[in-house]
Amino acid sequence: MRAVICRAWGGPETLTIDDLATPTTGPGQVMIDVHAAGVNFADILMVAGQYQEKPQLPFVPGLEVAGTVRAIGQGVKRLSPRQRVMAVLDHGGFAEQAVARESDVFPIPDDMDFATAAGFPIAYGTAYGALRWRAGLRPGELLLVTGAAGGVGLSAVEVGKALGATVIAGASGVDKLALAAARGADHVIDYRVEDLRGRLKDIAQKLGKPGIEVAFDPVGGDTFDALFRTVAWGGRVVVIGFAGGRVQQIPANILLVKNASALGFWWGSYRKHASELLAPAFAELIGWWSQGLLKPHVSHRLPLGETAEALKSLKERRATGKLVLTLKE
Repeated sequence: MRAVICRAWGGPETLTIDDLATPTTGPGQVMIDVHAAGVNFADILMVAGQYQEKPQLPFVPGLEVAGTVRAIGQGVKRLSPRQRVMAVLDHGGFAEQAVARESDVFPIPDDMDFATAAGFPIAYGTAYGALRWRAGLRPGELLLVTGAAGGVGLSAVEVGKALGATVIAGASGVDKLALAAARGADHVIDYRVEDLRGRLKDIAQKLGKPGIEVAFDPVGGDTFDALFRTVAWGGRVVVIGFAGGRVQQIPANILLVKNASALGFWWGSYRKHASELLAPAFAELIGWWSQGLLKPHVSHRLPLGETAEALKSLKERRATGKLVLTLKE
């Protein structure tokens, strides 16, 4: 099979494409003929050797795929050959075949195309888990989403609306904000040119709110510093990542006086510690997709041979929504 290979830690340009032996399917595992693979910021970190988990070199990057079941291992009961599925992986998705644990594989509807499905699990899984499991977002609450035009941020806008929140989308640039608004954001802030803290206070005041009740923040750094000052009493801020480049320090005195919560959220760890939550979550998310409440935005579809370019586009924030590698029609 053709696969993208990381042989040494470095940037996307260090990746090569070569032929590898087709992987074997062990007990409790599922082999998938990959039609499309989602590209994530975590792939960049993993290739650079900077991710939370470090695969042994050489390895095939890629954390999410969609395709058809090619084979099932002993003990697999939920899935069958030729079934259309999406899956999450420890790595190995940027290849013509991939092997996943049964608990990480989820059926997809016949009318969901593979490119959409390939970019679905991590973005929507993160948005759902952060807002429902960690923040306990309630209908009518005021939700701020930063990085709102990225894959995870845009998903959080849609999931927030599906859960009944009033959503403020923060992003940099008119086009990105227009995309967030088209996906349901009630208010938008261009924090490249606007004062984020001041605008958040104004919006909350006009809505009769004491401040931001829930924040979903994959950006961190200066953006986090500004939004954290506007959190309402009892508010919850979910830390998703640090795309802004700086890991912020959280002032404990504000947590104390506001009875606020700063919550870390890494969706991937739920696969290890609470995998029983995943299937019900994706069942609800797929249901929302079928109802038209979720409209995944795939801004770029590139062939496997352009994996390095795909990762560079993501790193340089040239993509909106999801970026997907396509291997088969």
